[in-house]
Amino acid sequence: MTPILQRIGSQFCLEGKFESYEIIKNGNINMTYKVTYRKSDGALKSYIFQKINTHVFENPVAIMRNIDLVTTHIRNKCVDSPTLHFHHTKNRDNYFYDTDGSFWRVMNYIDSVTFNNCSDLTVVRNTGIAFGRFQMQLADFDGARLSETIPDFHNTKMRMDTLFADAVKDPVNRVREARAELAYIASVREKACELSEKFYHGEFPVRVTHNDTKCNNILFDRETKEPLMVIDLDTVMPGMSMYDFGDAARFIASTAEEDEKDLKKVSFDKEVFRALAEGYIGELKGHVMDTEITTLPLATFSITVELASRFLDDYITGDSYFKIDYPDHNLVRTRCQLHLAKSIMAQFGELCETIERLR
Repeated sequence: MTPILQRIGSQFCLEGKFESYEIIKNGNINMTYKVTYRKSDGALKSYIFQKINTHVFENPVAIMRNIDLVTTHIRNKCVDSPTLHFHHTKNRDNYFYDTDGSFWRVMNYIDSVTFNNCSDLTVVRNTGIAFGRFQMQLADFDGARLSETIPDFHNTKMRMDTLFADAVKDPVNRVREARAELAYIASVREKACELSEKFYHGEFPVRVTHNDTKCNNILFDRETKEPLMVIDLDTVMPGMSMYDFGDAARFIASTAEEDEKDLKKVSFDKEVFRALAEGYIGELKGHVMDTEITTLPLATFSITVELASRFLDDYITGDSYFKIDYPDHNLVRTRCQLHLAKSIMAQFGELCETIERLR
């Protein structure tokens, strides 16, 4: 691996001489390496080299263009703070195609820690701060400048339309196993689609959205646990800011994993929601429309139902999108997310009151 990494590093304007590397095992899509160089004064400096999975990310150049626009905008605003920085090649590209067609990028290594779960409310609040700050830093950036690298990714109405069209076709004879789930989704279809319908009719501004707002996509200070920056910008696209918060709340405030079979273990923790919202709104209020704050509970419900619809559509059509570990895995995921959505709706008034107090 050393010769390959040396060859990749030679294409970027890195200071020093190749010293060593180690594999970073976080993440399961791209291949990631921490590569260390020794500078002329003897000091060591580390970088992150990533080989992008172009089977998953079919248009990596558009992704890197989005990333370059977003990170440059943030870096110009935060001159005294550490920011995500991707290095450029001699040709001024922030990526490099190797001779075998593999796609590489290089960024600065930031000494930090990440968390795969947010059981500590301080970390939850700091997660809200990180994603709120990300939105705040980009509030004056026209999200329409970004490429939509995954078209209609959070077009909830389109997701629902696709689900019910596929249910009519029933291509692998599975609809009979999912009639209760289809009935519930149909009953909340209008409410779940409300925000995306308004967005696509121009009632909300086009923002920069991260689209993978989990706490392990934030770098935290090792000692203070303060958030340093948001990372993993491969899914940065134009969209609704509320859905970024909603997806974070859906994931972090759930009391169970996304594929928990025992639905008694699945509920929505309103205290976790409050901590997340406290951090998020504290950074963002005054920088976005009031309705982008007041609709956060509805966004949380909507995106939970949307994900359930995607799981169910994949189940009905033969499990071609999401990786499964057993035959009805996607149906289990569907039921878990719908149970979570019902828990959100049961507490909806309280969640709205929480947002109103914080606002």
